[in-house]
Order: sequence, then C-alpha cells, then structure tokens
Amino acid sequence: MYNSNSKLRVIIICGIFAAITAILAQIEIPLPIVPISGQTLAVGLTATIIGSRYGAVAMICYALIGAVGLPVFAGFKGGVQVLIGPTGGYIIGFILTAYVTGLILEKTRFTVPMAMIANTIGMFITLIFGATQLKIVLDMTWGQALVTGVYPFIVVGLIKAFLASWLGITVRRRLVQARLITQPIKG
Repeated sequence: MYNSNSKLRVIIICGIFAAITAILAQIEIPLPIVPISGQTLAVGLTATIIGSRYGAVAMICYALIGAVGLPVFAGFKGGVQVLIGPTGGYIIGFILTAYVTGLILEKTRFTVPMAMIANTIGMFITLIFGATQLKIVLDMTWGQALVTGVYPFIVVGLIKAFLASWLGITVRRRLVQARLITQPIKG
C-alpha cells in the first residue's frame, strides 16, 4: 500500500470510512434516550478492514466532522453538544473501540472467528463509554445507566459484531487480493 502516494491513500481510506460511519449512522431504530444505529456496525467494519491505527484515525475524523456541526451523527445530528450530551460517550468510545478491535486482529489473525471476538470486545468498550457518559450527564445510578445504555444493545450488538466480522474479513481479503491494502496495514 505504501508508495509515493501512501499518505494521500491513507487520508482517502480514513475519509471513506468516516463517511461510511456517517451514512450508517442514519440507519436507526429510535429508543427513548439512545437509538440503535448503524454507527457501531460501521466502527466494527472499519477496524476489521483497515486495522487499529487507521480505524482510530477514521473515528477521530468522524467525531471531528460531527463536532464542527455537520449532521453525521445518528438522526442527522451534529455539533459539540452531541459529544457532550447523553449519547456522546458512545461516539468518543468509537475511537478506542476501533483501535482495540483492529489491534486484536493485528496481533492475532484476520479471520472471522477472531474478528468476532475482537468486535464483541469492541462492542463492550463502546457500551462502557456510552453508559458512563449517560450516568454522568443524566445523573443516573449505574443500574439506570446499564438498563438504559447497555442491556438493550447487547443482542443487536452481537448481531452487528457478526456482520462486521463476516463482511469486514470478506472485504479485507478482496482488498488484499487487489493489492489495495497490505496484510496488515502498517504505516
């Protein structure tokens, strides 16, 4: 992947995955406080396909694009108020989730079973960040934060972890075969 245009290629790849996250964020099932959205599927796909460093960079780009006001967060929302609001912890958690998920795969193997383990761990990282911010911003007890921000998302999160693993590994293999990325992506 790395030739004279490598930096530009990395910027483009991170931008593409930030855009995919913005698009999937608009697929949502409304719930009272925290909607179920496609964002977490996008985070898992990103980390599974492009790995830890660039996955985290893509999520930083996504958060920054939303922070400046572009409507890239779930429900076509944007602005710093989303990041510091009740659901902002999930978005901030995407950064560490992408890094850890990608790192697990880089340290082991890019296979569907390993991706499922990595994406499941990533799911819980996102949920922990989200529940923590819910607790703080809405002055909830830990029990209330778990009932509101974790428990409703575990089953659907496992489904998204599977989809991210299966689709991510499939796409990654094709990109490696096409020599568009290396195994693993290294900077």
